[in-house]
Amino acid sequence: FLSENANFVQIIEDHGLTFIGPSAKHIRIMGDKITAKDTMRRLGVPCVPGSEGALPEDPKECLRIAKAVGYPVIIKAAGGGGGRGMRVVHSADEAHAALASAQSEALKGFGRDECYVERYLVKPRHVEMQIIGDQHGNCVWVGERDCSVQRRHQKLIEESPAPNFPAEIRQAMGEAAVKVA
Repeated sequence: FLSENANFVQIIEDHGLTFIGPSAKHIRIMGDKITAKDTMRRLGVPCVPGSEGALPEDPKECLRIAKAVGYPVIIKAAGGGGGRGMRVVHSADEAHAALASAQSEALKGFGRDECYVERYLVKPRHVEMQIIGDQHGNCVWVGERDCSVQRRHQKLIEESPAPNFPAEIRQAMGEAAVKVA
């Protein structure tokens, strides 16, 4: 999508035009999942436990990281999306093949094979906060959408407002989204 393409937005910005959406800088930060997570941690936003950055080339070190995170884990492509470059790993015996497969798919789909690992949440709730900001640094959150209905990590239905969503969590997530933006 051009709306998520940092190079496209950079061209618009370089020509002195106003892009209605995030800046090229912000698309680059949030488009790379490792950089996005590092940014969240730096800002004090709670994150799913996982590797501190990209997985190293050393297979033994990868196994140590996965064990420290706690099985099951999920390997994710840093530049990924749409469920591509993701593999669930239930034990150390599966890790090497899963990483090789995720890296291969990531390279084909995103042009780079960099991956990271997170604890795999078996029945997570996928809720996204919706924000609006301007060029002057003003930002507000305007609600949320529940994207939990998925097939192979690909959203099928997005519902807003999120049903049965506790007000205190909504407030905390909204404030965190504004802080990050």
